[in-house]
Order: sequence, then structure tokens, then C-alpha cells
Amino acid sequence: MSNFKTALATAGLIALSALSFARAAATDYEFQPLTQTVKSGAGSELAVRLVDKRTSTPVSGAVVFRTRLDMSPDGMGEMEAKHEPLASAEAGIYRFKADLTMAGRWALKLQAKVPGEAETIEGSVIFQAKD
Repeated sequence: MSNFKTALATAGLIALSALSFARAAATDYEFQPLTQTVKSGAGSELAVRLVDKRTSTPVSGAVVFRTRLDMSPDGMGEMEAKHEPLASAEAGIYRFKADLTMAGRWALKLQAKVPGEAETIEGSVIFQAKD
């Protein structure tokens, strides 16, 4: 009986250890706008925060490797805007300079790699451009 209890306790410890080393999934991350309203025109600044939803903490060091900025929320997905990344000193904040050619809703679609995460993180953030 003693060997059975030892085996059961060992199996329980192994199961708990496996849970503690479980990796996050891509769905555990979210891009959020710092502000949803931006000025339309050349040189508009867009800023997003990448957050680990499990802990509500910002995620630094992600490599944003693909972005697209378009008016798909207003049914004009073919209307794209030029944009480029900007430097950011704040943890988990990713900034972009964009030429928002008209007022309306713009979607910034992002793909990123988070250190230690095997899956690509994907997200879309909606900004309202106003004159």
C-alpha cells in the first residue's frame, strides 16, 4: 500500500509540474490601442500596447514583422495607408507614423513574434481618424 501512495503522490507532482511549464497560446495576447481617436492627415501617430491577457501585463521585446493599415471597418478594405514603425521607450508599446488620408475608422492589423512563444501573435486595432 505504501508503494501505491508514493506512486500516486509522484504522479500528482508530475502533473502539477507539467501545468506550471505550460506555454502561453497566441490567444493569450492582445493588441490594444493607447487612444482610439487620432487626427487624420499625414504624420498621424498610432500606438498600441501588446498585453498578456492572463496577467494584464505589457509584453516587451515582441518583433512586429507584418502590418497593414486600411479602412476595412468602414467597408473600404482596399483603401490602405502608408505607415512606418517609430521607436518607443515604453515597455510593451509599439508606435507607428501613418498617413491617414481621410476621416473614418482605420484598422491596424499586426503580426508579431513574442520571445519564447512558438505561435505568431495576430491582432487588429481600430482607430477613429477625425479632421
